[in-house]
Formats: sequence, structure tokens, C-alpha cells
Amino acid sequence: MKSVAMSTHVMPTYTRLPITFEKGQGVWLWDDQGKRYLDALSGIAVCGLGHAHEGIQNALAIQAGRLIHTSNLYQVGLQENLAQKLSHLSGLDHVFFCNSGAEANEAAIKIARSYGHRLDIEIPTIVVMENSFHGRTLATLTATGNPTAQKGFEPLVEGFIRVPFDDIDALNVLRKNPNIVAVLVEPVQGEGGVNIPSKDYLKRLRRICDDSKWLLMLDEVQTGIGRTGRWFAYQHAEIIPDVCTLAKALGNGVPIGACLTRGEASLQLTAGKHGSTFGGNPLACCAALTVIDTIKQENLVEQAAEMGRYIIDRLSDSLKNNNHIVNLQGLGLMIGIELDRPCGELTQKALKQQLLINVTAGNTIRLLPPLILKKPEADLLVDTLSNLLA
Repeated sequence: MKSVAMSTHVMPTYTRLPITFEKGQGVWLWDDQGKRYLDALSGIAVCGLGHAHEGIQNALAIQAGRLIHTSNLYQVGLQENLAQKLSHLSGLDHVFFCNSGAEANEAAIKIARSYGHRLDIEIPTIVVMENSFHGRTLATLTATGNPTAQKGFEPLVEGFIRVPFDDIDALNVLRKNPNIVAVLVEPVQGEGGVNIPSKDYLKRLRRICDDSKWLLMLDEVQTGIGRTGRWFAYQHAEIIPDVCTLAKALGNGVPIGACLTRGEASLQLTAGKHGSTFGGNPLACCAALTVIDTIKQENLVEQAAEMGRYIIDRLSDSLKNNNHIVNLQGLGLMIGIELDRPCGELTQKALKQQLLINVTAGNTIRLLPPLILKKPEADLLVDTLSNLLA
């Protein structure tokens, strides 16, 4: 593995691993020395179709030769098509397009505040969760439950109350607070350690929000577009939120975000209230439309559910005698292995074994392989990881 010298011009906002990838194909990446790696991270849940997918390549090449950008000052046909498809898949009615998950969540926060002001609430307040992650803009950083990430960027934005994740009692205590207008929550926490709530958590949240006239806003930036074995993680709970945010896997690496709404939430962002220069441009929408069509054609949502169960079963068997495993859980191809100690060094050790993984919350191995993963690659993933943990 070749050591990469630090660039003097790129800001050091990441602690980068000493490797540079030059090409990819499917679930594999090759570094600049020609060595092949199994990608069990997918660019942090982005490349659901893997790398260099032929359908994405062809669609983007054709679209780039036709039209990349015009502006949201005009109608964008591909944007209308994508909004219609997302509406059909999600059960929501309208879509605002942007470029990232943080921007999608920023739009959700503005929707909640506008909704509150329409109700004559002076300080509209959003309930957020401990160990959550919603982005790095000032508002989404405030919503994020990570004091380390927030440190040095005070004063943070007012209008948020934080409660423990998967704790309905903590929410019930707040029902008499007249300033609360919404709840913002990840159906499965990703950056906080792959935390899967109780099976009835989202249903009970939906009931509380209905009774209290709060908006239920779900951050599906990491869980959306098939990752958990459903198009959206909330579909496991058979509910529909008022707001749902997407990004990551929607464009398979082409930057695009989306904020989906219904009901009162759809009435908030009118002309002049919000916008995005690049949001929903023809190239990004072409990528997202191709992603959705490909996932449907190749039955990748169902495959994600099946392969997720397979990996969990195999890991459960291979790690059953490992006393350092605290918890093993997953939903589709979003899998977490919690250890009894910090394990950040495992990313480097796995890299030496030509496997790409991630450690989140300090002690949880996070697996987010492409949705196209099949059993031979899943077996290699499990065997390599089990040997490392042994």
C-alpha cells in the first residue's frame, strides 16, 4: 500500500487513509498500485449500484452531451419525472431538490419553522435525538447529537430539544411544551453506531405527532433508496412521515439531495422562500432516475434484504465465541458490529487485508456494502472480518 503525501492545498478536514483509488467495477476498487479491494462501505452508503455501473455511465454520457444545467428559473423535465417517481415510491406528495443530505435536512428544518410561525409560535422548536447525525451546516450541526462535532462552532442555533433515541417516554414528557412543532429522527442511526430502534418506535412516534400536531420528519439520507431492504426504512413500520430527506444513494455518487413532503409540510416552501442553484439539474436527475430504474429492474431492494439476513446469519455463527462482541444487528445492508472497546485501528487492519470497512461511534464496525453484493463477495467479507476480529 503506497503512502500518500499530504496535499498542501486541500484543507485537512478528514483523517484520510494512506491509499488512492483509481478505478472501480461493481463491488471492487483498485488502488494506484493495481491492488484490488472489496468495498463494504460504498462511499458511506452512496454507491448502491457499485462502481462504474454501465447503465449509469451511459445515461450520464448521453445527458452530458445533451444538457447539464439550465436553472430552476425554468421547468426541468427530468426533475418533474424524478419527483413523480419519488412520490410514487414514498407515499409523499412534493419534492424539493438540492445537492446533499445536509441541505435536505436544512430544508426540513426551515419547513418546521415556517409551519410553527404559521401557528403563531414565536420560537418553533424541533425535537432531535442523542447520537444523531444530520449534517454540518449550522442548523443541521445543532440538530446533530455529537458535542465533539459542535465544539468550536458556537453559538449554535436555537430551537432544538434533545432526547434519547428510541425513548417514547422522553417524548411524552414534552407533549405539553407549546413551542414544539416537529420531531426529526433517523429511522436507523448510522453515524451514532448503527442503532436500530424498537419495532414499534416509529409507529408510536407517528401517533404522538398526530395527536400533538407535530410534523414527523425522517432523515433517510443514509437509510433511503433500498439500503435497509425497503425503499425507505419507515416502510418497515408501515407509516408515512410528513417530511423525508434523501441524498447519498439517490445519485450513486452524483451529488443530489431531496426533501419530500406531504400535507401541511408541502405548504411551507413557496416561491422565494427557499432555493438551490444546482438542485435538481438535468444531470443529477438523470443519475437518480437511472438509479431508481436499475434498482427496480434488478430487484435490488429485495436482494439487499436477503443479503443482509445472510451476512447477519453468517457473522452470528462465525463470531458466536468472540467475547469482545457486544451487539450484532442490521437492517438490510446496514449492519453494525459493536465491540467492547474502541476499535478504530480495524479500518487500517482491514485495508491491509484488502477490505474497506468503517468504524463509527468509536467501537462499532459499520458495514454498508453495495446493494449489488452477492454471496461469494458476502462470504469473503464475513471470512475476512471474522479473521480480523479473532
